[in-house]
Amino acid sequence: MLQYSCMKQKSTLFLKAVIVIFGLAVLALCVFALPTLFHGPVAAYPGMPYAETFIGIIMYAAAIPFYIALYQGFKLLNYIDANKAFSEWSVKSLGIIKYCAIAVSVLYFGMLPFLYPMVQVEDSPGLMLFATVFATAPLVIAVFAAVLQKLLRSAIDLKSENDLTV
Repeated sequence: MLQYSCMKQKSTLFLKAVIVIFGLAVLALCVFALPTLFHGPVAAYPGMPYAETFIGIIMYAAAIPFYIALYQGFKLLNYIDANKAFSEWSVKSLGIIKYCAIAVSVLYFGMLPFLYPMVQVEDSPGLMLFATVFATAPLVIAVFAAVLQKLLRSAIDLKSENDLTV
């Protein structure tokens, strides 16, 4: 039993490290890459002069639900470490992750109309495709979190029914 507990601790420790690395990578992107990415000349995009500013604001705004979801994922791993994986707290954390992923996706889809004039000027339809894929990726996470939330809710209900019958 001790070996299983140690193995579980190692796997959650690895996942916690991955969450921290993702958080640091996005922080580095927000601090270093995004400010330099959106300092292009406004005259280059005559169709929408403030498109770069709106895209930058949306990308910074999307970082907020991203970090909330990372924090909830970290909490979920702590619940697993504490043998509280089948609890209402875990269901709540998965629900928050689901809504954060939806929020990120909505923000990125909201960015697409501002990106379109830039794509027209640059004549780069691949950029629009890449942005659309980037906007739909959080929806995959939201669906996965919703399925896990429903399964976890069913498992908790089944466990509580079994506890009542014994």
